[in-house]
Amino acid sequence: QVQLVESGGGLVQPGGSLRLSCAASGFAFSGYVMRWYRQAPGKERELVATITSTGGRTNYADSVQGRFTISRDNGKNMVYLQMNSLKPADTAVYYCSTMGYWGQGTQVTVSE
Repeated sequence: QVQLVESGGGLVQPGGSLRLSCAASGFAFSGYVMRWYRQAPGKERELVATITSTGGRTNYADSVQGRFTISRDNGKNMVYLQMNSLKPADTAVYYCSTMGYWGQGTQVTVSE
C-alpha cells in the first residue's frame, strides 16, 4: 500500500532553515507528481510546492516562492522541501502527498 512518511520538522528561529524529507513506498514513485502541503492551526490546508515526476518542473505558492525548494531523488523514493528564511507565518504541519494519499505530517514551528 502507499506509504508517505515525513520527517525533519522542528522548532527553528525566524530566519532559520529546515529540510523536510518524505519517504515514499508502495507505488512507482518515479512516475508521479509529488506535492508538499501545510496546515496551520485554524486554517485550511495550503498547497506549498509541486514537483513533476522527473523533477524537471516545480511550482510554488507565492508565500514561499524564493525561500523554499522542492526536490526529489527517484533512486531513493524521496522528496524534500528545503525551507530557508523561515518566518513565524510558516508555522504549520507539513504533509507530502500524491494521488490523494497523505503522510502523517511533520510539525514546523518558527518562533524566537
